[in-house]
Amino acid sequence: MGLIVDEVTADADFPTETAVVVIGGGIVGTSTALFLARKGVPVVLCEKGHIAGEQSSRNWGWIITCGRDDREIPISVLAARLWGEMTEVVEADIGYRATGIARLYDTDAPIAVAEAWCRRAAPQGLDARVLSSAEVATLFPGATRPFKGGLFAEGDAVAEPQRAASAIARAAQRKGARILTNCAVRALDTAAGHVSGVWTERGRIKADAVVLAGGAWSRLFCDSLNVRLSQLLVQASVMRTAPLDGAPLPAAVTQHYSFRRRADGGYTIGDPFNTLAPITPSSFRFMRDFTPTLRMSWRRLRPTASRFMTELRDARRRPADAASAYEATRVNDPDPNQRFTDETRRRLVERFPIFGTVPVEQSWAGLLDVTPDAVPVISSVPSISGFHVGTGFSGHGFTLGPGAGHVLADLATSAKPAVDVTPFSITRFSDGSRPTPQVGF
Repeated sequence: MGLIVDEVTADADFPTETAVVVIGGGIVGTSTALFLARKGVPVVLCEKGHIAGEQSSRNWGWIITCGRDDREIPISVLAARLWGEMTEVVEADIGYRATGIARLYDTDAPIAVAEAWCRRAAPQGLDARVLSSAEVATLFPGATRPFKGGLFAEGDAVAEPQRAASAIARAAQRKGARILTNCAVRALDTAAGHVSGVWTERGRIKADAVVLAGGAWSRLFCDSLNVRLSQLLVQASVMRTAPLDGAPLPAAVTQHYSFRRRADGGYTIGDPFNTLAPITPSSFRFMRDFTPTLRMSWRRLRPTASRFMTELRDARRRPADAASAYEATRVNDPDPNQRFTDETRRRLVERFPIFGTVPVEQSWAGLLDVTPDAVPVISSVPSISGFHVGTGFSGHGFTLGPGAGHVLADLATSAKPAVDVTPFSITRFSDGSRPTPQVGF
């Protein structure tokens, strides 16, 4: 199971009217609610389970700008600034620490790509640099053999996923937001092509705008509205260790493992590139969109049919007065893949033997919502006025969460977004644009 998440005391009364309803209590949804509340906009956040129950508490805890897809650089800059202010804003310790994060390389090819990326990123406000082999050895001592080099952003940071979204939700409450947990939104209510509210398991909430930040559940909700959202799921497995002294402080990611020091002195360890890929009916439906991604990543994806029947069951259309799939599964809690975690740890210990001296205390898994170009959807929906979507963060949701929440709050109030949202349009996979993922490095 996932880690224990800081609790949020939900509002007891059920509001029947507000300006904006936010669907989803992860890092993006809570951030959206916070920025709406700070604008003085009445907002109700509805979460089918508990705050940060799924990927927002199960991720690596990175706030990473180095190596971002070029389309994500502006929102990465915004998010990094907001993260730096977040401890003061939420008046709580979320474990934010600017430790620096590095991408470490064993070959020359990604180093040349990283150098070109730095030249493009620097004018946009990202301060990253390419490390020599000797510089990597200084930052990450104890390796059994040297790395060729790395990409490092000293200002990149970490925070604790089990604290952050909860603290943001509580801060939103203090600003006037209403937080409802165990309150699934079953359906969108519309009139003449415009949002008029939502139907929840407790009743209807009248609203002028709705923001869907449902993570792995977003595509199912969009399907019920005949809104095409090209999004699939992958499953990643993670582990945490007991406290360990003497291991590297900066967080790092390689082609076979990643690690970052936790506030409790232990380490979160995983392999972000080795995942299970559930084969479901939607896999065939969106095959054409995802073909470029599959060509790039097929060696690191392990297919599984474990969710095929689940998707068929959840896709069954139900009236708004009937129990929904969101109530049947309050929290997605898949079992970790022991083979993946064992192999990840073996590779890490082979390179950094110090990690072999500490026990693994827990393993868990999470479902990541991914798009064909690995860039999120942060977009208004053209066919339904007042409906906005923030999803498909492809493993970048924790990093981008506050930035995405800021932009979604802008969209929901018809304000000019803080960054250009054109690259994040929900229609980009159906309007002929056919964007592809940036080559990883």
